[in-house]
Formats: sequence, C-alpha cells, structure tokens
Amino acid sequence: MPSSPPPPGPARPAAAVQAEIRALLQETGGWLWGPTRERYERLRDEWVEAVRGEMTTAA
Repeated sequence: MPSSPPPPGPARPAAAVQAEIRALLQETGGWLWGPTRERYERLRDEWVEAVRGEMTTAA
C-alpha cells in the first residue's frame, strides 16, 4: 500500500527527519510492524524528499 504524502507546508530538513527515524527505531528496538511500519515508511519518504530538495538547493 503506498504511503500518503507528507502534510503540506514547509519541508523539514533531512537531519530532523533522520533524527525522528532513529528515535522510532530505538523506541521499537528495530521491530517495525503495523502502524509503526507505516509511520516509518512515511518518515522514510519524507526523508528522501528532503535529501532531494537539499541536493537541488546545493547544486
């Protein structure tokens, strides 16, 4: 199932999203299933977009 896009508004920096992903993994002990997996996938997609945006801005 495709994840939903991040909410509209200013994009967060990749580092902020990465920190949230790390915190999620630490909270769950690395086990991602159900709603936790869905949250991880949304964060991952947001992180990818943030990195792309930062690369475009830097170029």
